[in-house]
Amino acid sequence: MSDTPAHAWTLSGFGDEIDPDPRIQIAVLQALGARHIEVRSAWGVNVVDLDDEQVERLRVLLLERGMSVSAVASPIGKVEVSLAPELEVHRLRRVIRVARALDTPFIRIFSFYPGAGTQADDVRDAVLTRMRLLADEAEREGIVLLHENEKGIYGDVPRRVLDIVESVGSSALRLAWDNANFVQVGVRPFTEGYAALKPFLEYLQVKDAVAATGVVVPVGEGDGELRETLTALRDDGYAGFASLEPHLDETSELGGFSGPAAFGTAARAFSGLLAELGVVAR
Repeated sequence: MSDTPAHAWTLSGFGDEIDPDPRIQIAVLQALGARHIEVRSAWGVNVVDLDDEQVERLRVLLLERGMSVSAVASPIGKVEVSLAPELEVHRLRRVIRVARALDTPFIRIFSFYPGAGTQADDVRDAVLTRMRLLADEAEREGIVLLHENEKGIYGDVPRRVLDIVESVGSSALRLAWDNANFVQVGVRPFTEGYAALKPFLEYLQVKDAVAATGVVVPVGEGDGELRETLTALRDDGYAGFASLEPHLDETSELGGFSGPAAFGTAARAFSGLLAELGVVAR
């Protein structure tokens, strides 16, 4: 008889939300029961800027501590679409080298800012051209790109997220689902997005937000329809990563920060909700 729970997800988290030092990131995540980490930066250096020596130091540290990498949380595509397409392809090649070294097939990306005074729908063709180039690179390298529905980019609402994955039509482009980001652009995540996007959903980023203010809060304390979303994921047989990205202290263009205590608060809120739903995250 198997000891594996009927519903089990793999817990991970954005290490740099805890501390810039990877050693502290790992210690806190492991204390919370996680054996995976999502790598966005280390020692205060974003993944796209880590040099080979830093990547090797990180790889060895993770190996020594028995920690695996769920995904590399890159900033690819978090730039204005007016920039030359080859610039992000070049940066993606660097991030793919990091992902290879850290032994993960997943790289988070974004779908470009329209630019000041420009509507998202007006840059659709330019966005899709760039997303196709990124997907082509990922296909060649055996990497899976995870598009995050970040506020303000082309793919920030379900309609345009669906447009991206259907129009590019690549097995190397899937979705990282973020309830809080949808709330921050006026979307009810489960009600308005889940049914259409679930065939492409590959990875769960865990945070919640209050619709009236956009403030990020622990899971279950906001308007992100987390209970409905997590229940549907359970019932649909989701068996992937659940990556904590609390954003409970501060937020910047390249990410957010919570600190060890607030990160623990977010983790306990998430674990409590999962327990109610009969899901184990480990």
